[in-house]
Amino acid sequence: MSEIKADLKSMKGISARDAQMLADAEVLLGPDPDEMGFIQNMFWGNLREELLFPYPQCSTEETAKCDQLLAELDEYLRTEHPSIQIDQEQDIPRWAIDKLFELGVMGMTIPKELGGLGLGVTSYVRVLEKLGEYCGSTAVLVSAHQSIGCKAVMLFGNEEQKARWLPHLAKDWVSAFCLSEPNVGCDAGGQETYCHLSEDGEHYILNGEKKWATSGSIAGLFTVMAKQKMPNGKERVTALVCTPDMEGIDIFQKNRSKCGIRGTWQARIRFNDVHVPKAHLLHHEGKGLNVALTCLNYGRCTLSAGMLGGARSAMEQGIKWGRTRHQFQRPLADFELVQQRIARMSALCYAMDAMLYMTTGFLDRHDKDIRIETAICKTFCSEMGWIVVNDAMQIMGGESYITENEIERIFRDSRINLIVEGSNEVMQSFIFGYGGKALAEQLVGIQERIAWNSDEGFWANMSRIMSNATNGNLLSRAIPLGIELFLGIRRGAPPVTKLHPSLAKHADTLSKLVQEHSHQFKRASKAHEEKILDHQCTQARIADNAMYIHAMACTLSKLDSQIRAGEDGIDFERDKAAALHFLDMAELWVRENWRALTANPDATMRTATQAAIARNDALPNDQFVIHERSPTAKGEGRELKQDAIKQFPGDRYADAPAHGR
Repeated sequence: MSEIKADLKSMKGISARDAQMLADAEVLLGPDPDEMGFIQNMFWGNLREELLFPYPQCSTEETAKCDQLLAELDEYLRTEHPSIQIDQEQDIPRWAIDKLFELGVMGMTIPKELGGLGLGVTSYVRVLEKLGEYCGSTAVLVSAHQSIGCKAVMLFGNEEQKARWLPHLAKDWVSAFCLSEPNVGCDAGGQETYCHLSEDGEHYILNGEKKWATSGSIAGLFTVMAKQKMPNGKERVTALVCTPDMEGIDIFQKNRSKCGIRGTWQARIRFNDVHVPKAHLLHHEGKGLNVALTCLNYGRCTLSAGMLGGARSAMEQGIKWGRTRHQFQRPLADFELVQQRIARMSALCYAMDAMLYMTTGFLDRHDKDIRIETAICKTFCSEMGWIVVNDAMQIMGGESYITENEIERIFRDSRINLIVEGSNEVMQSFIFGYGGKALAEQLVGIQERIAWNSDEGFWANMSRIMSNATNGNLLSRAIPLGIELFLGIRRGAPPVTKLHPSLAKHADTLSKLVQEHSHQFKRASKAHEEKILDHQCTQARIADNAMYIHAMACTLSKLDSQIRAGEDGIDFERDKAAALHFLDMAELWVRENWRALTANPDATMRTATQAAIARNDALPNDQFVIHERSPTAKGEGRELKQDAIKQFPGDRYADAPAHGR
């Protein structure tokens, strides 16, 4: 296959901007793994059953340890944790953080020998789900601390660094991760914070500004991403570990008042000629993005867990309200449109659970190619969780909007999940681009060798085509592809053999959907060619289908495990009905997206967009909020009124946060 791959950046007709975007993405994400995971195989029309079936399980010992921790945590969250106070006062009290340290929650994945509980990813995510049931702010605090703060040191620190920092992170230091900047959001490679080695080679001199650093103002340690010029003259991102007592660190804003997760604090930090000891280099120079992106695999799972916990809590409250609130002499749950919402909540929570713990299984067994799977998990759980919370709000009506009932807090806390850890729109393009990357490279490679090129002369075309006409490896791929694209004859559907016999009908559906997904990707690639890089609505439809089909596979795997375990009773009946309803809904969504690949309002959407933009451009900038680093309108926006908004001014932060705020 490698000999007929093509470089997508050199594809005919591709714009310089798109070529540069692809080049930046390759640098950002690094080389492709040697072995394709479940999603990439699905784009080829393959179904790697061994990756999903049987459903992953933790050891009995690990499960028992996690169950004990969850019981203690649940008791604390139900009886002591000040969830409403945290939201109203926009602050997690230090005593509550200390209680989480005492329970072992803050160090649950840190090895035992370094002061932690030594639990695996699945157990950790179970705890995050429990936190999400009670308090979104606390779930985010713990997630940011362990998934991207501690995890960076655990995965990339040397033995000396681990021994020095991890015991504190397990017992008394909160950690933070400094990646985002005023001009850097999803474009993680566009860092404007810089570092360079001092003349004596003992320190990195760090300058720049970071934004959205969760827990930055209360952290005893934070990992900072900064650009560094390499010996070859190229700039790469380096990861440095800082502590708040370093001279030149200015936490000039501890937090900003927010819509949701109000108890979390996102700091703005300036680094002014900060001398970071060379021993604080994490991993290797120029490998900082590898640190950041690897940690995001974990962060996307814990975000999903918090979302699932909040969604479950909202669902159970919504159902209870529907059963006990009467209108027109009958409970709300008697009405079919309310029943539709109840069934959807149950189905989506089951599918979210199935996908989340499938993904943690990938992480626990150290699968090589999971970056697309974790992106899908984050996108699916945030989107579906938002639907569940919205359904619960609708069932509860006006009472859901009242603070004391707590549903409105879940609603506000949930919304951020569609934005952070990679906005869902970026995730859709990523899933499309890297899910189909290997297949697209082969498609373009075949085209370059045997397709007619209008930019070449007759004899040049004939010479190139004829010279490749005897390449058996090329023809073995080109002929089936031509038959599929021009005659519509698909390659065979991949077999599904590992599911319980009672699920045979659904196994057959999954097989045919994977087959058709690959075909539709090829068709769309042929129809749009290089323009597909700009047609993100097309990308999103294909990405969403990859997500839905993967969710169906995870759902079937989980249900299969429950059937084989002989589960019964009302819990199992609820789960089985929820799973089957999700499978029906997801298949419908997939088929609707396939139809929309050719019958859609994209053309009128583009026209309407341009008209709306033209009208908006005529409005004066001083009436609107303008981004602080806008390259076209910086400083032209309206002055923001903040007198009535709670402020969190910064100060020179010199004491370790374990001493209190």
